[in-house]
Amino acid sequence: MSARETAIAALHSRLVMSLALRNPAPVVLRGETIPQRIPAGGLVVVRDGETLEETPILSPLAWQVEHRAEVEITVAGATPAARNALLDALLVDIAAAIAANRTLGGAVEWAQPGSASFEDVEFEGAAAARAASIPVTLWFTVAGSPLA
Repeated sequence: MSARETAIAALHSRLVMSLALRNPAPVVLRGETIPQRIPAGGLVVVRDGETLEETPILSPLAWQVEHRAEVEITVAGATPAARNALLDALLVDIAAAIAANRTLGGAVEWAQPGSASFEDVEFEGAAAARAASIPVTLWFTVAGSPLA
C-alpha cells in the first residue's frame, strides 16, 4: 500500500470511528458515488483528491509530500434551518476528529482541515439538500520515489 493510500485510508478510518458516536450516525464512504437517498444522519464521502507538492529531501533520499483529500458532506432535512444545523454539527465533528489526532494514528506527519465551501443541491425524493466540501491537507514523507 502506498503512503498516499495509507494516509487517505487513515483519514477515512478516523472519520468512521469519530462520527459513529453521533445519533443518528452519518454514513461515511470512501470514493463512492452519492446514493439516491441521503441517510437521516447525513452522508460523508472521502475523495482521494490531488497531490499539491512533492519536495525532495536529500541524504537519505526522501520526498515530503503535501496531498489534499476532499471530504464531502451532504445532509437533507425538512427545513433549511434543520439542514444547516446538521451540516454545521457534522463540520464541527469532522474538524474535531482531525484535530484530536493530527497524525491519524501515525499514518501522516500532520493533517489539517481547510475552509468549507457550500452549495444547495436537489435530490430525487427530497425537497432539497445542503452540501459542503472540506479540503484536508495531509503531509507525509516517502523514502525513495514519491510514487512509492
